[in-house]
Amino acid sequence: MPVRPLNQRPRRAPRTRSRWLALGVIAAGTLMIILDGSIVTVAMPAIQGDLDFTPSGLSWVVNAYLIAFGSLLLLAGRLGDLVGRKRMFLTGTAVFTAASLLAGFATGPGVLLAARFLQGVGSAMAAAVGLGILVTLFTDPRERARAIGVFSFTGAAGASIGQVLGGVLTDALDWHWIFFINLPIGAAVLALAVAALPADRGLGLRAGADAWGALLITGGLMAGIYGVVKIEEYGVGSAHTVGLIGGSLLLVAGFVVRQARAATPLLPLRVLRSRTVVGAGLTQILTLAAMFAFQVLAALYMQQVLGYGAAETGLAMLPAALMIGVVSLGVSARLSSRFGERQVLLAGLVLLAGALGCLARMPVQGSYVPDLLPVMLLVSGGGLVLPALAGLGMSAAGEEDAGLASGLFNTTQQIGMALGVAVLSTLAASRTGSLLAAGEPRAAALTGGYRLAFGVGAALIGAAFAVALLVLRRPRQTEPGTAPPAPEGRDIRPSLPAEK
Repeated sequence: MPVRPLNQRPRRAPRTRSRWLALGVIAAGTLMIILDGSIVTVAMPAIQGDLDFTPSGLSWVVNAYLIAFGSLLLLAGRLGDLVGRKRMFLTGTAVFTAASLLAGFATGPGVLLAARFLQGVGSAMAAAVGLGILVTLFTDPRERARAIGVFSFTGAAGASIGQVLGGVLTDALDWHWIFFINLPIGAAVLALAVAALPADRGLGLRAGADAWGALLITGGLMAGIYGVVKIEEYGVGSAHTVGLIGGSLLLVAGFVVRQARAATPLLPLRVLRSRTVVGAGLTQILTLAAMFAFQVLAALYMQQVLGYGAAETGLAMLPAALMIGVVSLGVSARLSSRFGERQVLLAGLVLLAGALGCLARMPVQGSYVPDLLPVMLLVSGGGLVLPALAGLGMSAAGEEDAGLASGLFNTTQQIGMALGVAVLSTLAASRTGSLLAAGEPRAAALTGGYRLAFGVGAALIGAAFAVALLVLRRPRQTEPGTAPPAPEGRDIRPSLPAEK
């Protein structure tokens, strides 16, 4: 029989209305975090001119956030299981909101960078447990698929909405308001979350208080993400990049060894025994590397080659967000229930490969309707891919591991996004430089660089398809490390041996 920790009482199933309200709160918090990641990019020139950032220092407005966010997700997810996921979500949202206030009032680079780092800390705390709360609330497969579709839509659409909103706020008011806008949203999320999210006491710190493990994994992820975000500056094969990423891999390997031996591991290795979870994580890294690079590089193509403005570029990307929303909210759950998440994932990857393949042939004198609009429609495949990956990635999440699984899932997202932008942007810049040196006009050289990056992105989607096809399988009744479906409100955790 499953052994329930002494400090954890049986959890009653929340009422249907309460569960969907809780989903709305989690989605709103996630949207605020995703918006913040993209809204800043549009306002960077205004921030640089107002606060006298150097060109190299300006990149840290983004990097300070990314490093804190990506490196703390796994630790925050596990701490949510130990101290309570609701408590972690509330604390993270409060930290993020307070840091947004500090960023809005920043009068110099140092204050803004400190605020951005704190925003990353708060984002990691809130985002790491959001999906974990969701899967413990929705245990019915069809309802869970619908809930994951809503959750995935907020993440996919947030970046596009952020680009539009960032341009409007910066042009109409000033860059300070891209941070001030988080204040009413954060306050509303906090007020609703107190009442809507189910209370959970957690397992207690003694169930996973592995300080050395926490230091190893946080240091490893921080070094790796820092190495990745600086690839464009130092190059893929530089001593700086190789040293940091190599050191990161050593620290992560040390963490795994530590977890195999620790009496109370931070990451119980049983979570990684599921072939489905591992395959979904690898597929997600490859897919998001291509998707996020598409979002960044397509925007650059529109601005630098076609001459679009910031707000115009955001509006041009909006059909992609709308199509992802229609598919993820209205189609993906039904298809997953009928055909299975693996088949839906494969179909979505085919559409994404088609979108990037079209971009790899983009002309220098492209027009929006014949050249870009079909791409925005094909990107609707993301509305199939993202919910399917979320469902597969959380398939091993039992009651006591839901926060950890959510943190792990979000960590693979951040790794994929950081790798995609860093590596594909570097390839595009290198190709552009070669074409300029050969005498090509600037627009043609830029287009050639973007074509190469989009072609590599299509290859990454192809690799993700191969992983999904070969590694992911139709789940059996009970896969190792996976909890079988249970009626709503009953314990869905895998059986654990009694502690001595």
